[in-house]
Amino acid sequence: MSNGAGRVTIAGLADRLGLSKASVSYALNGLPGVSDETRERVLALAEQLGWHPSSSARALSRARSDTIGIVLRRDPGLLGAEPYYMSLLAGVESELSETGQSLLLRMVGADTGQEVAAYRRWSAEARVDGVMLFDLTFDDPRPALLDELGLAYVLHGNRETLAPGKVLLYDARSDAGLLVEHLASLGHRRALHIAGPAEFEHEQDRRDAVDAWGRENGMEFSFATSDYSMEAGERIAAELVRDDPSITAVLTSNDLLALGAQTALTHGGRDDVAIVGWDDSLLCRLGTRPITALDRYPEEQGRRSTRLLLDQLAGRTAFDRRARASRLVPRATSIPARSEARTASR
Repeated sequence: MSNGAGRVTIAGLADRLGLSKASVSYALNGLPGVSDETRERVLALAEQLGWHPSSSARALSRARSDTIGIVLRRDPGLLGAEPYYMSLLAGVESELSETGQSLLLRMVGADTGQEVAAYRRWSAEARVDGVMLFDLTFDDPRPALLDELGLAYVLHGNRETLAPGKVLLYDARSDAGLLVEHLASLGHRRALHIAGPAEFEHEQDRRDAVDAWGRENGMEFSFATSDYSMEAGERIAAELVRDDPSITAVLTSNDLLALGAQTALTHGGRDDVAIVGWDDSLLCRLGTRPITALDRYPEEQGRRSTRLLLDQLAGRTAFDRRARASRLVPRATSIPARSEARTASR
């Protein structure tokens, strides 16, 4: 019934039940070839004895690794400073824990070549059943590569055409509308959008949407690109906003940029500038002036994208392929524009 270490084995179960090892394996893995009565006997004894299949045996029996992979182009030392990804990964792990599957996470910095190499190695070694993609770039090589390798995948994006049936869809236009209309309602007419790297498709989508909503609401936006770091937000705000009284609001593409901008403006005595961020997190809620931000429910995004991938692997049709709609959370940085600034912009 067990090996020398006391672990329950298929052979031990077969001996105890008077069945062949093949019949026990079929019953445990839900395969045809045994009667319902035999399957019930096997499962009942397995549960009674606390039997669990090893990951290697389960992978061999089903030609699956029961693992999904994520490669993030982020500095490993900085991941803990990015609440969005920490929350998203928590959602992924939460969903996988319910199915008994695992997550294989790699961080490769900004090197696209290392990411591609990781997918090729995982495919060759059958390490993962599928992967999740983030931060698509223009002419991104990854979807075509994964199709070539035969690896299942889902990606986060704003357009279904990126990979039909495999996209967890966001609504960049609606998100931008929540932010821009909020600033417009406070009387702001000239603002700065501190965006992420221009190579990312979602950043161009955001920029286009912010610009369109700005024109609809009588607002003029200047744009600056960044690397999503607090240091970049501080530097850009110091250079472009601190000494320019015509800019009365800053919109940032994540919470770290918002915190950096707030630091620069506080040091420069610009307590009249409104700040809104695209990503809400604990960072936005702390301090003497909590920051207005867009709650995009990253943990729920992680759960939904994981379900989408698992449905794909199981051959099921996924009917819910949209991220949860975002919610604006106004806080202390929702500062109305000065009356003279409103008059000057007319």
